[in-house]
Amino acid sequence: MKPICQNCKGKFTIEPDDFGFYEKMKVPTPTFCLECRFARRMSWRNERSLYKRKCDATGIDIISIFSPNSEYKAYEEKYWWSDNWNPLDYGIEYDFSKSFFEQYQELLKRVPHLALFNMLHVNSEYCNYASHNKDCYLFTGGGWNEKLSYVNRSTNSRDSVDCYIIEKDEFCYDCLYCYGCYKLAHSNNCENCLESAFLYNCRNCSYCFGCTNLVSKSYCIWNKQYSKEEYEVKISEMNLGSFKALEKLRKTFEEVYLKSIHKYADLINCKNVTGNHVRNARNCTHCFDFGGDNTENCHYATWSGFGAKDLFDVGPGSGWVSELVYECVDTIDASNLLGCMTIHNSNNISYSINCHSSSNLFGCCGVKKKSYCILNKQYTKEQYEELVPKIIKHMGDMPYIDNNKKVYKYGEFLPSNLSFFAYNETIAQEYFPLAEKEAEKQGYKWKNREERNHSIDIKNENIPDNIKDMREDIVGKVIECAHRGTCNEQCTEAFKIISSELQFYKKMNLPIPHLCPNCRHYQRLKKRNPLKLWHRICMCEKKNHTHKGKCPVEFETSYAPERPEIIYCEQCYQQEVY
Repeated sequence: MKPICQNCKGKFTIEPDDFGFYEKMKVPTPTFCLECRFARRMSWRNERSLYKRKCDATGIDIISIFSPNSEYKAYEEKYWWSDNWNPLDYGIEYDFSKSFFEQYQELLKRVPHLALFNMLHVNSEYCNYASHNKDCYLFTGGGWNEKLSYVNRSTNSRDSVDCYIIEKDEFCYDCLYCYGCYKLAHSNNCENCLESAFLYNCRNCSYCFGCTNLVSKSYCIWNKQYSKEEYEVKISEMNLGSFKALEKLRKTFEEVYLKSIHKYADLINCKNVTGNHVRNARNCTHCFDFGGDNTENCHYATWSGFGAKDLFDVGPGSGWVSELVYECVDTIDASNLLGCMTIHNSNNISYSINCHSSSNLFGCCGVKKKSYCILNKQYTKEQYEELVPKIIKHMGDMPYIDNNKKVYKYGEFLPSNLSFFAYNETIAQEYFPLAEKEAEKQGYKWKNREERNHSIDIKNENIPDNIKDMREDIVGKVIECAHRGTCNEQCTEAFKIISSELQFYKKMNLPIPHLCPNCRHYQRLKKRNPLKLWHRICMCEKKNHTHKGKCPVEFETSYAPERPEIIYCEQCYQQEVY
């Protein structure tokens, strides 16, 4: 089946195996293609655009994902979770003369929202979608970390800066997809590596520099073996504390990276799985950034896993022992969900946001420990079960139609034009970047750049080159970002170095960065493969392998055909590396 996407107007495929899930969930087949479904969900999730504003309940100054001029109310964490207010006081009686999504938008504008999703933290006020963190600063997405700064998506890590998707790492810098590493910098897709820098796809390595595809090696530079003494001399000659020297080495490493072989996908302990960066899963298709154990039957999902079963079109953040979930973001220990965001310890919920320990909700927001509610209005079990089927039918008879003539019936995720946020405030801009005019053309909201007028203390060209020359008084100084606001990367135009950050750079012998944290984040995202798969053939032509001539193995990979990397199948990769 190949329908036309409502959003991008391109053809897309609905696989025959998917129909069983749609029938089980009692929803129609999708009308948006896979990428547009990803972007639609992400357009509702603001992870990193934080603002100072007043709490609408207490009047105190708070940090919030809602800007000061947002039309939505925001409560600080303790007050939102308290019994001082009742979300059912904002309930709406269902009106069959209006579309469902029109009424749901009215509810969202009435009910107060949680300013930040930041739970059970210690000295970690500037964090979002986070829990159980200590002494973290501008950390988003994950938990059980300590002393992280400018890190996105981490669990059980500490003393690290500027990283993306790490686990059990310590003293790591500018790393992505790294696990169990110690004192590692500028590296990608590494596991159990220590005291190294500029590594790609290395395992169990120590004291290595500029290497790719190494396993259980030490004292290697550019994949060449040295003695311990030779290695230490050469590393000292590199002057790694110098920003200029480091940038030259970075360019050299990029050349080494492109000449190296790349496995078609990073799938560990997986069976019948397509996607990238997936661990301990089976029978999953088109999945990305999955962790944990015992994940099965998940499809079209990102940043999920951890015991999830029967999930379609979910993420980021859905999984964690969730089951039977469709078109949702951020679910934990939940089942039978449709079109939801941030639903924890709950079941049988549709089109609801930030509801906890509840069941049988339809179109609710901010509800805790409740059952049988519609638009935050309490009903009896009998009333609820009678009314919900009528609403579902009404969503088909009177669908919501946005300004671009996209039609939203029961089974679609929340319309992007109703999102709390502008497109460029959300992670949709990180995965599917758009320019302002294109975003507005597609019906998204856009937030214009704020006039900052920073009083710059240190021009970018005047940043001391070497960390050895860095004085303590740089802490708190306003430093000009090299991009100066000319990029499309949420540039803040200037930034400051905090005290713990400076000590980290000195300990790691790293130069002070020349970009603001947002621009640095976007540089890491450029090293990440897209949430998309292409059907390709192995590029191996090695004569000493089991195949004759070019390897005939076909696979699904997140490396596009026009990219320059050399892509191998699993067997050819194993023969070369191991």
